[in-house]
Amino acid sequence: MSASPFHPGELEAQALAGGGAAGGGIRDFMVEQHRTFFEALPFVVVATVDGGWPVAALLTGKPGFVSVPDPHTLRIATEDPAQRAFVTGAPAGVLGIDLATRRRNRANGTIASTEPGVLVLDVRQSFGNCPRYIHVRDVRPTARAPGPAEPLPRLDADARMAISSADTLFVASAARTVELNGGVDVSHRGGPRGFVRVEDRTLTIPDYSGNRYFNTLGNLVSNPRAALLFVDFEQGDLLHLQGTTEIVWGGPELRSFPAAERLWRFRVDRAWRNRSALPLRCTPRASAAESDLIASDPPAPGQWTEEQGSRRSAGHRPEDRRGAPGEDHAERSSCGHSLRGLSTPRYGPRRPPAACLSGAR
Repeated sequence: MSASPFHPGELEAQALAGGGAAGGGIRDFMVEQHRTFFEALPFVVVATVDGGWPVAALLTGKPGFVSVPDPHTLRIATEDPAQRAFVTGAPAGVLGIDLATRRRNRANGTIASTEPGVLVLDVRQSFGNCPRYIHVRDVRPTARAPGPAEPLPRLDADARMAISSADTLFVASAARTVELNGGVDVSHRGGPRGFVRVEDRTLTIPDYSGNRYFNTLGNLVSNPRAALLFVDFEQGDLLHLQGTTEIVWGGPELRSFPAAERLWRFRVDRAWRNRSALPLRCTPRASAAESDLIASDPPAPGQWTEEQGSRRSAGHRPEDRRGAPGEDHAERSSCGHSLRGLSTPRYGPRRPPAACLSGAR
């Protein structure tokens, strides 16, 4: 890897935000902890570029459907029709997230092969993210009868409700894909229920404090195209959006989004929905479970105050939270939180891998 793991767009985003991170937690290989983490998951979110647009797919299977045979290779067993968007040599990003323990790790790289039923990623970047803004949910398999992909010429009432009631979304972005530190990235965004606002074809999304890598916003600085994936964790519906973005780095508009440090607008160009596509159900835990949030996190989603929002809008910067002396850096997330004591996810038996149709256009 080069001296910096960031491409010029990420560095520009960091500068516009008042400063970034050194990126010391970004490696060009997967540590053992990340390898075992991915292999225990029942789903991952995968992104690539299809026809010049980022696209995100949620792929599922029995724990073990993702395997990491060596530190540079990640294999996903999938029969998902969305695999048609995955082409050998294309850039791709994978997000592994365990909703029960609030752990998440990312792996970005290049598609090494698309064997029948297997997607192989040559890992070029691997790093963890902190548990901030992840809502705790218990995951279980379920039978379902998925419907066909529904193209949406406009956001109908169901689509607007899916957006305005969400506390979680996934965003895929791509930039400078032919450069060493460029490529495709997919990340998680979370907040209080209703944190995304929708008006006609435009979504406004607050950007809260985080690892200051600015992987997503850095890609959007270089290439404003993005894809959003909204998941109905109770019904299994998936809402896919593709569109163009605009970043709001400051100004009075931030005051109406408590705790936001900046905003980004997303104008929908394409939309489609897959009902009952997810063969999992993810049940929120009782609100008391929010007490499990790490003490140095911001207030739990839904508990952010106007005062905190005003402080951040005025340029308040969270303090630098570093690991305790002697703590293994590999056991810390990119936000500086210790991962010690967080267990590897455990899931019971479930049906064989099932497709989550994601690639319709």
